[in-house]
Amino acid sequence: MSDREGVIKYRLEHQLADLPVDFGFAELNAWRSIMHRLGLIGRVPDRYDGLGFGNISRRLVPGRDEFIISGTQTGDLPQLEARQFVWVVEAVPEQNRLCSRGACQPSSEALTHAGVYRECPDAQAVIHVHSPEIWRQTAALALPHTGADIPYGTPRMAEAVAELFANGDLQALPLFTMLGHLDGVVAFGTSLAEAACQLLCQLSRAMAIEQCPPAR
Repeated sequence: MSDREGVIKYRLEHQLADLPVDFGFAELNAWRSIMHRLGLIGRVPDRYDGLGFGNISRRLVPGRDEFIISGTQTGDLPQLEARQFVWVVEAVPEQNRLCSRGACQPSSEALTHAGVYRECPDAQAVIHVHSPEIWRQTAALALPHTGADIPYGTPRMAEAVAELFANGDLQALPLFTMLGHLDGVVAFGTSLAEAACQLLCQLSRAMAIEQCPPAR
């Protein structure tokens, strides 16, 4: 794998500005902290070039594509402060462009989150984690996935996500792995809790497969 987690690949237009007063910080940060405790969001010195990984977002207003997402390279922090979240006000995957506001820059995976929100009006939350178990068991679990040649945080990834929606691959299971992004998994749902539960369900299934003794 040649990509490095945490490297922003899109063209960013960012303004230093205050976030909306009520963007659901407490719930957003609580679920992110849970993901961090489970090692699904974090930083491990000997993985991913030592950079932080994982991010979380929620749609700001139902029916609109603006969303709040955790800031870039915050994966190592057990808990975030409000200023470490960012408001994405516009995303144009075709132009590899994203506009944001806040005290820090958005996650490197913000373009992928934007693609999910655009393709799925019912999605109110997106969680991107790194789970070696789920990622390794993509085929065994018959999980929707993007191709091994599709790099993260790029228009090609946004296009691949759009194809998963267009093909109906995500209709039954709102979760997919990114085979071109080592251990990358994305889940979404009508709430943060729903997205998180999808992740935990697939993690338990993957762990069950890997814990089974090999057949003799």
